[in-house]
Amino acid sequence: MSAEEVRAILSAAGNHRLTWNTPLSEGHAARLVAACDPAPGARIVDLGSGWGELLMRLVEAAPGAAGDGVETDPADVARGRKLAEERGLGDRVRFHEEPAAEWAEGGYDLAVSIGSSHAWPGTTREALTALRAAVRPGGRVLLGEGVWLKAPTPAALEGLGAEPGDFGSLLELIRLAESVGLHALQVTVADQREWDLFESEGPIGRGQRWALENPDHPLYGEVMAEVDARRTGYYGGYRSYLGLAYLVLST
Repeated sequence: MSAEEVRAILSAAGNHRLTWNTPLSEGHAARLVAACDPAPGARIVDLGSGWGELLMRLVEAAPGAAGDGVETDPADVARGRKLAEERGLGDRVRFHEEPAAEWAEGGYDLAVSIGSSHAWPGTTREALTALRAAVRPGGRVLLGEGVWLKAPTPAALEGLGAEPGDFGSLLELIRLAESVGLHALQVTVADQREWDLFESEGPIGRGQRWALENPDHPLYGEVMAEVDARRTGYYGGYRSYLGLAYLVLST
């Protein structure tokens, strides 16, 4: 039970210092929205949406646009629905608590998936295939996916809990998208500052702040052990090896 409690303390959904659960700055997000260029009345789906911040930005960018956020984490769904209501988007952005791989609707103008390719069994190819199938002819896809910036060391693999074949290079990801009929319009990679802020504001920073505020809590030791493991994994492991690529693709 304590492991679940520690996860709840560190959870992204409850961390309001995080605007989105991915390494992304405001300026970078704005460029992604502009590249996706949703038209008035566009239908948008975010598969593995989390609390849907990027989905809401895309909907806000196009008069009359509507979006579906598909997410299995009930805490993320609850946060997303609350945010949508607060921003006057409750009738335009709907959240659905179900697996992305089971979402059957199609004909969207834009399909989004950021860091969620694991939702589909198999490989990133299956995620890309599903995203392409979700959009109409001429539609667009926004994919966020990990890439190796350089060959990972054993420490990088251990820190991430990954295998060398879990990710490819950026060029390999672009070629993979092309192989399923998607063509890159814009390719960007989260920079080091975006990654560092994401890690600092995410579980590492959240856990450290919680521990400082709760030094006598029974879970103090377990939370700090998790913080130290994540800090070691990032700063001593994969910090210079893993990138998060954002691909805006067209069918």
